[in-house]
Amino acid sequence: MEAAEKEEISVEDEAVDKKIFKDCSKIAFYRRQKQQLSKKSTYRALLDTVATGKDSTSFQIINEATKIPLKAEVYGLEGNIFRLKINEEAPLKPRYEVPDVLTSTPSTIRLVSSSEDTNNLVLTDRKGDLKFHITADPFKVDLVSEDVVMSINSVGQLYFEHLQIPPKQRTTKENEDDASVDPSQQENQDDMGLWKEKFRNFVDIKTNGPASIGLDFSLHGFEHLYGIPQHAESHQLKNTGDGDAYRLYNLDVYGYKIHNKMGIYGSVPYLLAHKLGRTLGIFWLNASETLVEVNTEPPVELFIPFLPHYTLTQMGLGDAQRKVRSRTDVHWMSESGVIDVFLLTGPTPFDVFKQYSYLTGTQAMPPLFSLGYHQCRWNYEDEQDVRAVDAGFDKHDIPYDVMWLDIEHTKGKRYFTWDKKRFPNPRRMQEMLRSKKRKLVVISDPHIKVDPNYSVYAKAKEQGFFVKNHEGGDFEGICWPGLSSYLDFTNPKVREWYSGLFAFPVYQGSTDILFIWNDMNEPSVFRGPELTMQKNAIHHGNWEHRELHNIYGFYQQMATAEGLIKRSKGRERPFVLTRSFFAGSQKYGAVWTGDNTSDWSYLKISIPMLLTLSITGISFCGADVGGFIGNPEAELLVRWYQAGAYQPFFRGHATKKTKRREPWLFGKRHTQLIREAIRERYALLPYWYSLFYHAHVAAEPIMRPLWVEFPNDLETFSMEDEYMLGSALLVHPVTEPKATMVDVFLPGSDEVWYDSKTFAHWEGARSVKIPVALDTIPVFQRGGSVVPVKTTTGKSTGWMTNSPYGLRVALSSKGSAVGDLYLDDGHSFQYFHQKQFLHRKFSFCSGVLINSNSLNGKDQLVAFTYSAETSTLSLEKLSLNITANWEVHIK
Repeated sequence: MEAAEKEEISVEDEAVDKKIFKDCSKIAFYRRQKQQLSKKSTYRALLDTVATGKDSTSFQIINEATKIPLKAEVYGLEGNIFRLKINEEAPLKPRYEVPDVLTSTPSTIRLVSSSEDTNNLVLTDRKGDLKFHITADPFKVDLVSEDVVMSINSVGQLYFEHLQIPPKQRTTKENEDDASVDPSQQENQDDMGLWKEKFRNFVDIKTNGPASIGLDFSLHGFEHLYGIPQHAESHQLKNTGDGDAYRLYNLDVYGYKIHNKMGIYGSVPYLLAHKLGRTLGIFWLNASETLVEVNTEPPVELFIPFLPHYTLTQMGLGDAQRKVRSRTDVHWMSESGVIDVFLLTGPTPFDVFKQYSYLTGTQAMPPLFSLGYHQCRWNYEDEQDVRAVDAGFDKHDIPYDVMWLDIEHTKGKRYFTWDKKRFPNPRRMQEMLRSKKRKLVVISDPHIKVDPNYSVYAKAKEQGFFVKNHEGGDFEGICWPGLSSYLDFTNPKVREWYSGLFAFPVYQGSTDILFIWNDMNEPSVFRGPELTMQKNAIHHGNWEHRELHNIYGFYQQMATAEGLIKRSKGRERPFVLTRSFFAGSQKYGAVWTGDNTSDWSYLKISIPMLLTLSITGISFCGADVGGFIGNPEAELLVRWYQAGAYQPFFRGHATKKTKRREPWLFGKRHTQLIREAIRERYALLPYWYSLFYHAHVAAEPIMRPLWVEFPNDLETFSMEDEYMLGSALLVHPVTEPKATMVDVFLPGSDEVWYDSKTFAHWEGARSVKIPVALDTIPVFQRGGSVVPVKTTTGKSTGWMTNSPYGLRVALSSKGSAVGDLYLDDGHSFQYFHQKQFLHRKFSFCSGVLINSNSLNGKDQLVAFTYSAETSTLSLEKLSLNITANWEVHIK
């Protein structure tokens, strides 16, 4: 056995042990903040320093204990967004500010300022609907919209560690004494992790010393918070107690624990709060290790200690509203950087989605093939294995679109190469897949094997493109190839060079049907602290890894997507799946939930995990069908395929230690059930593609928690076992073994819901007991919707281009329905550059089904069937052109 393989086994076995990862008690900046904040030091805003610039209003904040000033800047942004930045007034050196995440410099709105006294400053936009009210002493901000919806620093948790000269460099006698003597004092400093921090056998030397930041937000009237992926936790954020916080720190956690707040593969420092009548968002733009505490307090009486000239009536708080209100406090803490926070004021969920996308971008429009089914395993052994699996899908009449190859397809884990024994002719293999109108995805990780004879390593080494260690040499760590160096994707030149590696003449054996999977990009380092890179490694610009850890994988996916676009000379859409991600990753492709386990509990937790990703901008998401680790029983595998068929990214995957589990290996009956689930996915492809169009142009999530579609229905606020696909379909996957009945909540008092198979219907605002057998997927169409489908399926999406369309029309209680269909060529950017696309809108009212708004063609009579039992009318063989305008009159 090779050394790397031995390392791989030990890492997999060890990584399940949570002890190799930190909890809050082991995180020094968390301990420091909690200790200092218990002393209640306060900050005061110096409102006599207010300065109004072209884009922002600034003023100083001073700590009453240290007397060191901070600079605060307030920006009003287009779309009802406020931005608050707090930095040192005069830092010893620049502090890291996250680049490249914001799609552009947001357009600012000039804020109008006014103050009645020296202790208050009010900033408003032109409309005056929103007020940013600053109280000077103690420093506090209230965001007012009719009433106070959010307060900042009302709990007094503003925290800012100023950069210091290292103890050994201090020149005054006083500082030399401080740095040298009292062993107990030095021991206490080490324990607090000021200049070095110990964890297990690792010592983190901090050149810049302590630099952490923190701030609290009080959300008035809010009890339901969501977001801050990625955690294997409930969709609604839970309260955190002492020593407990949601951790945002990208880590390779094999077989991660569920119902746990530890960080796993990705981080989006963005949460949403929702209550009746209002949705808010908080986007904390910081890429260093971040902790978030959530505290939903018992109801408290609203108290507004400012603007004495305002009466409660003027603020919209009459006697009926002057009552006990709930409140949730959120405390953000980051290891370094600056405070740069965006307040998204809604007021609706879809307003908040749009506001966040204005900052970070929308979901990339995917190529159509990527919405089909993907077949993956670590590893398909060789070309013959690929051919046999591909043939198995055809033999068993199961559609699929993409074959995947893991690390063993390369020559000794050297990316951009092929193992010539396993894959002697990769082009031939790809041409076979092309003949079936299918694609290939191969893996490309950020670690590069240390081998002077490996051209990728040699060229990167020559140009200085690797992350450096704190001594200035190339950082080296152990990963799949053994000793490896890590490309510094934070460097634009490295990204440009890396994107060039995908060019067909450079990537020998690749063709235009080959796409990419970025894995291990947290980055994973087998013998590193918490299985990742040391925080004092050095990146482009001389920034320490600690400053930007959470954005490393984001940059690799960015470079990969740009490479696939570049190889086609800008004509073709890329497909890139990444394991590690950050805010804005949606612009570059898809994300999955990582190394899950073949267990019912992981199937169940995948739903809230994907809902959380979806509402934080990443619509193209999924979980490995069947569970990556372990061997699923046949019933679990069937249920997972049924769930995965109704989730945006649909891939079966398994680790190499598992038994083979292609869909036809579990007996005839189970093969049939899996086939039916996959075929239903393909039948719904027109609807899926239209949903991705809306995600791309309007930031509308594809998987939606019920509260998004029904924001005034309290019963939906905590639901996470069912969800909406777009606005038309409600899905309740079966996630319990041997289930014979599921309780489905059908929301909306004025809604009608139809079982998608039986057409039985119910009025909304009720729970319904639905009998389920192993062939049952509880899916319900919302009355008032039109869902476009394909009436026949093919071997892959490519075989279905010319297959007929159907419309599933479900009438509302008023007898009407609406829907739409988006079409383009499915692969190029012509929809954007040349506006070559088709967007049809359907409506049914008063017995007339309309495609667009004008009549086209001659009248024709068509056959129909009507079921009085289910009130179902079926029209067939209409021979209508989906691209033309027409009307169908039902008399």
